[in-house]
Amino acid sequence: MKLPPIVSPAEWDVARAKVLAREKAATRARDALAAERRRLPMVRIEKPYVFEGPSGRSELLDLFEGRRQLILYHFMFAADVEGWPSAGCPGCSMFVDQIGNLAHLHARDTSFALVSRAPLANIITYKERMGWTIPWLSSSASDFNDDFGVTTAEGETFGLSVFLHDGENVFRTYFTTARGVEALGSVWTFLDLTPLGRQEEWEESPAGYPQTPPYAWWRRHDEYQRTPAGANA
Repeated sequence: MKLPPIVSPAEWDVARAKVLAREKAATRARDALAAERRRLPMVRIEKPYVFEGPSGRSELLDLFEGRRQLILYHFMFAADVEGWPSAGCPGCSMFVDQIGNLAHLHARDTSFALVSRAPLANIITYKERMGWTIPWLSSSASDFNDDFGVTTAEGETFGLSVFLHDGENVFRTYFTTARGVEALGSVWTFLDLTPLGRQEEWEESPAGYPQTPPYAWWRRHDEYQRTPAGANA
């Protein structure tokens, strides 16, 4: 593996300044994109979806928990997902591990919840295993997953929806999936700051840098210790 060149502190400052200028431009571009996102039109949710949680049945408006906004993660946990029936998707699990204390979202009148097609009993068992406290509900009694684009011909997939309510009216304001969700996770963001990056084959890195297939190294957080020593996980 060929390491980056070694330079003086002054030379490093010059190189870093060039990257910083591009980072600041990217930050301004993200700010402009966020402003455009805030102006997206909305879709009224007409169907009375039913969810099951530890406290019983609820509707979509109940998931707001009295707050104005709701961020909802469509978590892959169904019969065609790796780990079924005892565990949810490793990638979704990795994403949820990165969600911080919800008090910070609550301070901005925003709730956060997970929804999966799995029966509630499966969700409760796996949630306890992972040590999560985020509200997690089952949509097994409704066609919520189908209507919101996270059930495809290939099976269950994942995504993140944002909702706003005005009185009794609930509106969907945003949806993202794939790398749009990945960009929200701190693990990937932190790795992007390092010399070796994510160490995945799709990255443009100098010759000889360690790289493995994307997704293949991801594990549920209590499974990494089971990986043989020297493996790329």
